[in-house]
Amino acid sequence: MKTMWLASLACGIIGLGGCSGLPVERYRAETPVLDLARYFNGTIDGWGMFQDRSGEVIKRFHVVIDAHWETRDGLPVGTLDEHFNWSDGTQTRRVWTITRLDATHYVGRADDVVGEAQGEAAGNALRWRYVLALPVDGKVWNVDFDDWMFLIDDKVMLNRSAMSKFGFRLGEVSLSFTRR
Repeated sequence: MKTMWLASLACGIIGLGGCSGLPVERYRAETPVLDLARYFNGTIDGWGMFQDRSGEVIKRFHVVIDAHWETRDGLPVGTLDEHFNWSDGTQTRRVWTITRLDATHYVGRADDVVGEAQGEAAGNALRWRYVLALPVDGKVWNVDFDDWMFLIDDKVMLNRSAMSKFGFRLGEVSLSFTRR
């Protein structure tokens, strides 16, 4: 019985480790190298969709991002002003303030982000993790986002976000960005 319990515990620990996914470092050698300040500078269009955990497309959207960077206290700081048009006719806006801490690490804030978003870049990839205060049916849910961005070329970047609550997968957001 003790052996069975230990085996179950070991499998559970291994399974939890698998939930963390690949480290962004895995993409260090991939090109083109993603420089957020260079890519998110000017106007960017994005088209995406939210799928629930069964894979059903719940909402589609178009986002226009007006982005610029400046230096504050010796650090590069970007403002990404996002304007969303949703398939149900609603419109929303999110304004990100992103600070580059060093060659690979970023932090970000937005009004509907709980605390700070944490970002790490390597090669053509960025992993961005944060908690979003998401309004659903008159309530606000704090939802975990594990966001991956991959630069394809100078104009196109693909994005995939896994959404979860209490460790349970809620769905995914898929998004394609194109620089104007």
